[in-house]
Order: sequence, then structure tokens, then C-alpha cells
Amino acid sequence: MSTIGIKELAEFAGVSVATASRAISNPNRVSKVTREKVQAAAKEIGYTPNRLGAGLRTSKTGNVIVIIPDAGDTFNFGAIKAIEKAASEHGFSVLLGDTQNLRERELAYGDLVRTRQADGIIFFSYRLPFDIEPGQEADFEMPPIVNSCEDVGRNDIPLVSINNELAGEEATQHLIDLGHENIAVITGDSNTPSTQDRLKGYLTALKKAGIRKRQEFIQEGQYCIEQGEESTKSLLQLKQRPSAIFCFSDEIAIGCLSTLKSAGFEVPGDMSVIGFDDIRFAKYFYPPLTTVAQPVELIGKTCMQVLAKLINKQEVPEMRIILPHQLIVRESTGKPR
Repeated sequence: MSTIGIKELAEFAGVSVATASRAISNPNRVSKVTREKVQAAAKEIGYTPNRLGAGLRTSKTGNVIVIIPDAGDTFNFGAIKAIEKAASEHGFSVLLGDTQNLRERELAYGDLVRTRQADGIIFFSYRLPFDIEPGQEADFEMPPIVNSCEDVGRNDIPLVSINNELAGEEATQHLIDLGHENIAVITGDSNTPSTQDRLKGYLTALKKAGIRKRQEFIQEGQYCIEQGEESTKSLLQLKQRPSAIFCFSDEIAIGCLSTLKSAGFEVPGDMSVIGFDDIRFAKYFYPPLTTVAQPVELIGKTCMQVLAKLINKQEVPEMRIILPHQLIVRESTGKPR
């Protein structure tokens, strides 16, 4: 008599193999309806989990992987430190996967967890570290995994982030409240949800204030200092220049401030500048940078706490954890002349 496996159970229950596997081995990660459906099917066809295989799968390495596009980025570095501290408190070591935003590296680090060389993943990316099309369900049981800062849009993966759209709106509104109407933005990578949401917030604030969107004021780029330099030079060449620039990261703002100073512009007299992240150097710039603060230590700590629960097969009460941001007003923003 042939043994009934997880594939046969999935077919009988009318769900994917991954869902059937989760319903049996980690029932808290599926809905009550799905869980009861799969369990009823298992009872009806006489499915019995492979306890030997389950034992092999539940053995732990004590390692977790943090997949990050640029470990040298000041914000990312702060998050890594917080994750390492929290990991140590939970008895885990951190393996850092600096991908330089390369897809093949993301997949390689994902394979380390799929092959049980690490227990779980925290990833700071808008792409899953597995070869799965957006919206497609995995044909394997998803390992313990937490998405940070960039939303991949999956309800079965916990997300730890801030409300980037609201933060973008508040930053823009601060400039509007000061009297600015010609407000430019220098964005991050347009593929990332953080950029898309901050841009939505910027456009919402303009619309509410009755300010016309000007496409030439939207400079798309990357989250780096060099982008701040390049985009600021482009904005200064416009016939009608902006009176304020909203930079989607503090590193972009550094490049922006440097370029403005080299071109002889006073900040905030000639041009107001606002950043995003509140990296540790923001208050030491000249002038000190107005910025949106992300709770970087809390983000890292929360990611690790959630991942530890998943690894230990404990229930995660919330799948979308939205942490508070704060507008920090310093001396780089002021009324337009």
C-alpha cells in the first residue's frame, strides 16, 4: 500500500502543497478555515505526517540571515546593529547578506535557509529571496521570514515598517506650512515601495494644498549621496527653480546640501532641504537637517523578535507592524524669501 504524502493531501483538500504543509506543521500561519479544511481532509484520507522528516526539518542551526541591499548605508547599518543585539538575546547568530541589490545574491542567501543552513531570514527588499513571481504562491513551505521596510505585499509574511505615505505627506506639509509652493523631491529607487509611498504622500500634500504637480520637480534616482548631487544640479538648471527640496533619504540630503553650498546657495535662506531617516549624523550637518525619523533600533529589534517567534513556532499576533515615525524640525528648513 502506497504512503499518502503531502502532495496527495494538498490535492484532496484543494490547496497548494505549501498551504497543506503549513496547515499541518505550522497551523498558526494559515487561516482557521484553511486549517480545518486541511485537517478534515487528512483525517478522511488517513494522512500521517512523516515524523522523521519533521524531526530533521525542526533541527536548528542557531543562525539567521539578514539580507540587505547595502550594508554600508547608514540607516541599514543601524538596523543591522539592532538586529544583532536582539538576536544575541534570543540565542541566535547573524549572518549578513549584503546583496548590493543584485538578484542572484538575494536568491543565493535565500537558498541557505531553504537548505536548512540557517533558521530564518530578515530581508530589507521589495523582492522575496526566492524565485517566485509576484502574487504567486510558493510550491514549497516558506521558511521563517520577516520583511522589513520594503513591503513585498504578501499577507503570509510579517512586515515591520513605518507608514511611508503618511511620513511623505507630513514632510511635504511642513514645507507648505512654511510658505513653499515650488517643492521638488529627490526620490529613491522607483521600484521600491518606500519610494512609491513617500511620493504618494508628497503628491497628496500638494493636492490638498491646491499646488500643481510639476513633473520636472520629481527627480527619480537611488538612495545615495551621489544621487543627491546629480539631481540637485539638475534642479538648479531649471528656468524656475524650486524653493525647497524634499530628499527621500538623509544620504541624498547630504549630496543635496553639498551641491547647494558649492553653487553658492544658502540653506535655508535660498533653499530649504528636508531629509528622511534621521541618521546619527543628521543633527551635525551644517545646517542641522530637518528630517523624518525612522525608529531604526525598534525596527531591527522588532524584526528579530518576530522572526524568533516564527522559528520557535509561536503565534505572531500581528502580520503588519507599523511603527511610529517623527518629523524632526531643525535648521535646514525655513520660510522662502
